[in-house]
Amino acid sequence: MIQTLDFFTPIVDDPYTFGQIAAANALSDVYAMGGEPRIALNIAGFPSCLSADILEEILKGGASKVQEAGALLAGGHTIQDEEPKYGLSVTGFVDLKRLWTNTGAQPGDVLILTKPLGVGIITTAIKAEMAEEKTMETAIASMKSLNQKAKRVLEQYEVHACTDVTGFGLAGHGLELAKGSGVTLELYLSGLPLIDGAKELAQMGLVPAGTYQNRSYMLNDIDLGDAKEYELDLLMDPQTSGGLLASVSSKDVEAVLQGLTQAGLDTPFAVVGAVLPKQEKYMRLRRER
Repeated sequence: MIQTLDFFTPIVDDPYTFGQIAAANALSDVYAMGGEPRIALNIAGFPSCLSADILEEILKGGASKVQEAGALLAGGHTIQDEEPKYGLSVTGFVDLKRLWTNTGAQPGDVLILTKPLGVGIITTAIKAEMAEEKTMETAIASMKSLNQKAKRVLEQYEVHACTDVTGFGLAGHGLELAKGSGVTLELYLSGLPLIDGAKELAQMGLVPAGTYQNRSYMLNDIDLGDAKEYELDLLMDPQTSGGLLASVSSKDVEAVLQGLTQAGLDTPFAVVGAVLPKQEKYMRLRRER
């Protein structure tokens, strides 16, 4: 049994969309361990000054994603709060022989990321009213997308470790995986999948506070190579409902990529790095493969 919980404050204005994003984000932890969600409970905080219709839309959005995941929404609990908060407690199940953790990566593995980066930077730009409509729509579509299809492809192959990329960004969750596995991850700066517009917004300095917090924890463990400032910001950008980062046996990489293509993922995916024997740093950044 896998048990997880996640909730947060709104990052978009539309309540139904907020519910979808928060639910997809909570469900992701189960997929990251190779499991399938089965039961979910709502967790909500809501201010008395707002219409109950807004809460209803948030819950409807969450319910739509639980239903899409094939799980049962079994109730939940709401309290009065100063600002809206919503998420899920999710119970899932996995065969122990197929359980993924973030501690089993092996030298020679290839790293595959199943969603693009840039959500935190784009939501910061949305708040500043500096994000283009297409960029906003792409980011929201990525956050609403379940990691179910990617998980169901990956589970058919030899996956040694997996994690979902959320608040610590690709670099932070990658470092957790590297330290837990006793290896060094090499990330390819030229191969990072990015939401269209995220690079330009990062170059403009539209970076969330969480990125700077992530930097303070991570930089000592990373060989930065010739990485530019905006590239570091993208690597350390806090993601909401991000993709799966899977450490896959090199013999299976082409089959996995073909399977992801055939599965019709809603989001772009890419090979973003490789697993090396432990070196001086737990992560190193390189321009090319």
